[in-house]
Amino acid sequence: MLRSGLFFSRLSDFYAILKRSLRGEEIDFTVGSIRSSVILLAIPMMLEMIMESVFALVDLYFVGHLHNSSYAIQTVGLTESVLAIVYSLAIGISMAATAVVARRIGEKDPAAASKAGVQAVLIAVFINTLLSIAGFILASDILLWMGASQEVATQGTPFMQIMMGSSVFIMLLFLLNGIFRGAGNAAIAMKSLWVANIINIILCPVFINGFGPIPAFGLTGAAIATTLGRGAGVCYQVYFLLGCKSSLSIKLPYFIPDWQQIRALVKIAAPAVLQFVIASCSWIFLAQLVAVTGGDHGSAGYQTALRLMMFFMLPAWGLSNAAATLVGQNLGAKQLQRAEQSVIKTAKYNVSFMLLVTILSLGGANFFVSFFTNDTQIQAIAARAIYIMSTGYIFYGIGMVLMNAFNGAGDTWTPTRINFFGFWLFQIPLAYLLAKYFEMGPDGVFISIPVAETAITIAGLVLFKKGDWKKIKV
Repeated sequence: MLRSGLFFSRLSDFYAILKRSLRGEEIDFTVGSIRSSVILLAIPMMLEMIMESVFALVDLYFVGHLHNSSYAIQTVGLTESVLAIVYSLAIGISMAATAVVARRIGEKDPAAASKAGVQAVLIAVFINTLLSIAGFILASDILLWMGASQEVATQGTPFMQIMMGSSVFIMLLFLLNGIFRGAGNAAIAMKSLWVANIINIILCPVFINGFGPIPAFGLTGAAIATTLGRGAGVCYQVYFLLGCKSSLSIKLPYFIPDWQQIRALVKIAAPAVLQFVIASCSWIFLAQLVAVTGGDHGSAGYQTALRLMMFFMLPAWGLSNAAATLVGQNLGAKQLQRAEQSVIKTAKYNVSFMLLVTILSLGGANFFVSFFTNDTQIQAIAARAIYIMSTGYIFYGIGMVLMNAFNGAGDTWTPTRINFFGFWLFQIPLAYLLAKYFEMGPDGVFISIPVAETAITIAGLVLFKKGDWKKIKV
């Protein structure tokens, strides 16, 4: 009876935390149970990232059942690889916003947090405008450079143009959610992705296959649906910011460029952007190497495996985002020990999650890939890629938490250096050596991924224990 009562008591406590985490309220994470703080942040952050990963999977599912699906799948995958640069900018700037907003919230200065958030938006919109124009104009050339055949480039150019031209929605989704997370309101970030995904799921089959007066746009329809979905998510975010339901009150004077604030944000954001650009460029190189050595089917199989990998990895990234908010707020409150303990607790939860993901990936790879394509060649390559890449999932989970802890502290240079050595000086040469010199083809690329991620995690552990991240001023 005692054990049964204890079980139901814990279940009741968890249910109470779950309801609170999904409610949508700003929480002070500098006090109370660290375990509860991690869970309160992690649940909506994981659900948010699941929703983000669903975007690519929904597109992949519907285009994977089109005629000439290998071309469509390859286009979606290669476009996502290029959009990774936009994601890098968005994540990098949002990391800076999260770090500064969380630090100001920890210092009990919500007005300064609000102003910093708006200044981050100004930076993001300016940079993204230039990138969108370039991506729209050079869409076809980019696909060809990525290793696509002329036929794939011709069919995929409209898709690429729409996705690149509307990438400001990607930027704002990430950035505004980073601001919400820094303020301790992860539930709003999660709900904005729910809105975006529900609309995308409804519109994808409509624009791809046609419905009533709406003609069938095929592959291009997936881009239209995704753009409308993300745009709706941004509208939801803006509505909440302007609805006076948050301590992050937005005022018109905040939109006047404050060059001192902008310089401070850029100082944090620049290396944060660079760290993700380094990682993204590595993934782009790997995608190009697979396309060259494995052909259209090899490239489509790799892209299918990556989309599935991201579906499982993004929730882990969401959980690890909890470390960024907890570190930022607790450093702002001068609670260094609590900040470190929060990282350790978050890492333990992420290891448990990634262990489950590893088991699912190893046991269900063939089933998962068959859901997205009927092409047996693509299925075989995708399953093999999953088997190989999943061997490093537990290390990925630890590494994510450490990188977010550094970024949450405003120490964005440390993960940037780690990424530079881990990806450019280790992963890329290793992948090229295995794929080309040892003639392993795509398998060599697959092997280089868990090997490099393990090395990156080990380096992160060493530098985390050193503790310099606790001394960063933002």
